[in-house]
Amino acid sequence: MALIVMKFGGSSVGTPERMQRVANRILERQQEGNRIVVVVSAMGDTTDDLIDQSKLLNPNPPAREMDMLLTTGEQISIALLSMTIHALGGKAVSYTGWQAGIVTEPVHGKAKIADIKPGRIFAALDDGNAVIVAGFQGMTEAGDITTLGRGGSDTTAVALAAAVNADLCEIYTDVDGVYSTDPRVVKNARKLDEISYDEMLELAHLGAAVLHPRAVEYAKLSNVRLVVRSSFTNNEGTTVKEEAVMEQGIAVRGIAFDKNVSRISILGVEDVPGVLAQVFGALAKHGIDVDIIVQSGTQGGKADFSFTVSGGDEEAAIRVIEGIRSELPYRETTSETGLVKVSIVGAGMVSNPGVAATMFDAISSLGVSIKMVSTSEIKCSCVIAAEPLNDVVRSLHTAFGLDTADQVFVGGPQERR
Repeated sequence: MALIVMKFGGSSVGTPERMQRVANRILERQQEGNRIVVVVSAMGDTTDDLIDQSKLLNPNPPAREMDMLLTTGEQISIALLSMTIHALGGKAVSYTGWQAGIVTEPVHGKAKIADIKPGRIFAALDDGNAVIVAGFQGMTEAGDITTLGRGGSDTTAVALAAAVNADLCEIYTDVDGVYSTDPRVVKNARKLDEISYDEMLELAHLGAAVLHPRAVEYAKLSNVRLVVRSSFTNNEGTTVKEEAVMEQGIAVRGIAFDKNVSRISILGVEDVPGVLAQVFGALAKHGIDVDIIVQSGTQGGKADFSFTVSGGDEEAAIRVIEGIRSELPYRETTSETGLVKVSIVGAGMVSNPGVAATMFDAISSLGVSIKMVSTSEIKCSCVIAAEPLNDVVRSLHTAFGLDTADQVFVGGPQERR
């Protein structure tokens, strides 16, 4: 008898018909002799609707009260799913995150899981129930309700799988696995049978939306066997594991992209020790994440450097930099919006020194200029103008031998949490 954690996203339970489909799938897994823990997101656009309602009443609501509000979306899902299972002749019990024993740090809006006390889950399983747990939420030791932020239900599922020592954690979504790139951009993208934790983590950080990075981090840390599959078909999904077999001749596993990138340059800074620490320390203090950093050569004791931030952080980053100008004199700052970051990822890159050159050639062959570059052992990222992104992704996909003659994509727009 296996213990399986199954996670269903918002679109998977977005209508009564889909809720019944999910309930039937849970019962099928139980009838196979498995013990089942289910993690569920809020139905469809419930979370967005709750946010919109809150803004009508208070444009800047307290973070604690937003967590109190947003957790109700998942509670609706778990109660309805449990009721549906009972209506179909099964046995289920629904738990909020805190009832399931999920303890978080005392941060609202983006809390991290500090501990899970699964005693109540085990007791319910021993009583023959499918245990339905609300994703995206927990409670502090002091008793305050918290939410886990973007990707929270994926994180809940993987963390629960680790806590109960599950044999398998299945992430059900509206695509039937992890693809070599977004199949809405490249129609002949290939579905991967398996991918390593490290490769999946890079793809997730770089823009692939099928799994949240924090969930992959939990899976890698606890060696959780993770499978991404569709809630709408019975197709085999993609297994995320410690090491994945690399197809012969394929150095790149996938291509990801981030459409929301801005570049900021600080020109004419004194070339002395501690300058970068001062700038990026100030940005970090204000919660601004910095991605790619490039420093040019020095001239006359002055240096120029550039870095990228999320497009939504551009104005805040410039304000921070202007705020430290009295402490750190510079000639001027410039910024550029309308940029994207396109990245290739693959464990085989470490033993194939020509991969970066192939990427640069594929991009330049389209007449596209590369503005910034960042590399690691298993990824290479380029910042380019936004307009040619789709053509660049298709060119890279072909250049690295990822095209497949069979169109295997099944699904629609990727879902939230």
